[in-house]
Amino acid sequence: MTARQRIDQQPGFVLHSYPYRETSLIVEVFSRDHGRVGLVAKGARRPMSQLRGVLMAFQPLLIDWSGGGEMKTLVRAEWMGGQPLLGGQALLCAYYANELLMRLMPREDAHPRLHQAYGEALRALAASEPQEVVLRRFELALLQELGYGMPLDVDANGEPVRVDTGYAYIIERGPVPVDEYGSDDPSVVAGKTLLDMAAGDFRDTESLAGSKALMRRLIQHYLGGQQLQSRRVFTELFAFPGEPS
Repeated sequence: MTARQRIDQQPGFVLHSYPYRETSLIVEVFSRDHGRVGLVAKGARRPMSQLRGVLMAFQPLLIDWSGGGEMKTLVRAEWMGGQPLLGGQALLCAYYANELLMRLMPREDAHPRLHQAYGEALRALAASEPQEVVLRRFELALLQELGYGMPLDVDANGEPVRVDTGYAYIIERGPVPVDEYGSDDPSVVAGKTLLDMAAGDFRDTESLAGSKALMRRLIQHYLGGQQLQSRRVFTELFAFPGEPS
């Protein structure tokens, strides 16, 4: 972006915000056409600011900003409506999705399909759809859109994945039949699980459990071993098998 450029009416979501100086905020937004953008919301913490009550996470916004460099200046934000407020476990699942985006998505790298997938995940959580299914679909979209690649219906040799075969999922390579790699490897996943993941079908409980284990391992790899605060909080508060990722 040039120093003079201004972006108007950009659909986006607030991923994270924190105080800046006495009355302002730093806001990280996920915009449809410009990716993750850092904005300075001047005076947003003042009692009479028009931005108070608007810069909420998990709510669809139309955002205007201007400027160049790493941090831009927020000019205007408008709530688009239509998104119920989240609470309980659904709220923590949404925080988990935000933390993944903040950790894995570089700034100013446009991902409109991921933006759509994120909005769909929020709507599904608000509609009380099964949280683990919502998270698995979002995680898959996240890794695919960020270019990490996830071959699921073909193995590392280019052969179709078979329903009745177990595979060791090798990061950066893909599924390898266990008869080539060793059946005692902890990364082994059922061929049916891989095919169900490729189809976005998580109705089978074994496929849902297998996909959770695989996605957790892959995400931890791409996070470089960093601990997710949302996962820790979720586990401490609820400590049940549906914890994020």
